[in-house]
Amino acid sequence: MGVYLMICRHKTTIFTEAKETTTVYELKKVVEGILKRPPEEQQLYKDDQLLDDDDRSLLDCGLSSQSCRPHVPAMVGLALFRPDNGTFEPLRIDPFSSTPELPDIMKSQESGSSSSELALH
Repeated sequence: MGVYLMICRHKTTIFTEAKETTTVYELKKVVEGILKRPPEEQQLYKDDQLLDDDDRSLLDCGLSSQSCRPHVPAMVGLALFRPDNGTFEPLRIDPFSSTPELPDIMKSQESGSSSSELALH
């Protein structure tokens, strides 16, 4: 069965599926195919813990098909190497934007009242 992941960095989110036997290095190769950054310029994190052994499987890292389902994918953080100063950037994942509050006119329609009923009151 598949392991469903959200690989997140800043405002970028990559949704992907992998096998439990996929290694950390193989997951980095998937990221390389999308972001054009080689595996040695990537750091992956699970629950703020660096996944620093490229030979470990996703299952060994605690990412299983039982816990990483399509409707609740696991979040994996991504930090990239900064060649300008020779260090990795700090892990940063920006939250998704929230939807704005509905205007008052739409709230009254949402509660089941029609506009004609509102006009009568």
